[in-house]
Amino acid sequence: MRKRYLMTPGPTPVPSEVLLAQARPMIHHRTDEFSNILAQVIEDLKYVFQTKNDVAVFASSGTGAMESAVSNLFSAGDKVIVTSNGKFGDRFVQIAEAYGLEVKKLEYEWDTVVDPKDVGDELAKDAGIKGVFVTQSETSTGVLNDVKAVGEIVKNHQAILVVDSITGIGAVDLKTDEWGLDVVMTGSQKGLMLPPGLAAVSISDKAWEAASRSSLPKFYFSYKKAIDSINKAQPTTPFTPPVSLIVGLSEALKMMRDEGLEGMIERHSMLAEATRRGLESMGIKLFAPSNGRGSAVTPAWVPDGIDGKALVKKMKEEQGITIAGGQDRLSGKVFRIGHLGYFDRFDILTTLAGLEMTLVELGYDFEPGSGVRAAEETFLNK
Repeated sequence: MRKRYLMTPGPTPVPSEVLLAQARPMIHHRTDEFSNILAQVIEDLKYVFQTKNDVAVFASSGTGAMESAVSNLFSAGDKVIVTSNGKFGDRFVQIAEAYGLEVKKLEYEWDTVVDPKDVGDELAKDAGIKGVFVTQSETSTGVLNDVKAVGEIVKNHQAILVVDSITGIGAVDLKTDEWGLDVVMTGSQKGLMLPPGLAAVSISDKAWEAASRSSLPKFYFSYKKAIDSINKAQPTTPFTPPVSLIVGLSEALKMMRDEGLEGMIERHSMLAEATRRGLESMGIKLFAPSNGRGSAVTPAWVPDGIDGKALVKKMKEEQGITIAGGQDRLSGKVFRIGHLGYFDRFDILTTLAGLEMTLVELGYDFEPGSGVRAAEETFLNK
C-alpha cells in the first residue's frame, strides 16, 4: 500500500469536511433547504471575490466560465484584446475567435509577464475595442500578471475587462471591485478545494451594460438566466445544478472564511516561497520570472540530462506523488508543483523529499536533503 499525494494545480486535494458534506443524502434543488444553501454560497463567494457585484455559478469547468464571458458580453465582429503568456491566454483567443470576435493578440514569451502598458497603447490606438482579456495566474507557467495595473488602464475605457483568476482566487490577492475588474472567474477544483465541476463568475454593472448589447447566442451559460434565478425570493438555478458540489462548496467556503482572506494569501505565499527555495537549493532553475511569480503553482526547468516525462511518471508510480508536467510547448521541459487550496507545510516537505529521491535514482548530481532543508528553514523563519 502506498499513500498518494496530489500535488498538481488542479484538481487539488479536497478536505475531508468537504468530502463528508458531499456524501450527505441528496436533497431536491427546488426546496427551501437548497435555496438557503445556495444563497449563503453566493454571499460567501462575494467575500472570496471581494465584490458586491452579482456572482453566478455554473456546472462546468473553468473553460465554461471563460466561454460565458465571450458569449454574454460581445457580438460577432467586436474587437477585443487578448493578452497571452501561456496556454490559457491562448485558450481565450481560441474561444473569442470561435464566436467571431476580431482578436488583437498581445503575445509574450511564456516566462515573461504581461506588460499593462501594451494594453494601454492598444486601447489608445483604437477606441472601438470592446474588451480586454487577461489571465491573472497562468496555470501552465506559474506567471502572475498584474491585473490591478491593467484595471487602472481599462476602467476609463468602454472596454470590458475580463480576468481569468481560475488559479488565482484563494491563492493570491484579487480585489474585484477596488481594482475595477468587470468579469472575474474561477473553478471549483482550484483554490475552492472541490472536485471539478463548478465555475463561478462575478459580473460588474459595466459588464451588465455590455451584456445588454450582446447579440451572440447563449442559453445554458446565460448570465441573465443565472442571476434572475438567484435573485428570486427562493434563490435557485435556471437548470438542474450539481447539488452535492454546491453543498460541498458551502463547507469549503466556511473553511475559507474561518482562515480569512489574508491568512489564505499568506499561507499560499509561504508554501510557494518554501517550494522555490527548496528547488533552487537543489540546483534547479525556476521557470517563472522573479517579477511575476504566483503562489498557486511553481514550475521549474527539468535539469539537463533528465527525462522530464520520466521524472513525473516515476514520482507518481514509485513515490505516490502526482506532480504536473509541462503543457504544450513545455511538455517534457518543465515540471510543476501545485500548492493551491488544501495544502500545508508537510505537503511541500513530502513532495520535495520524493523529488530528491527520484532525481537521485535518475542520476541527477546534487546534495540530497538540500531541498528539504531549505524548505524547512523557510517555514521555521516564518
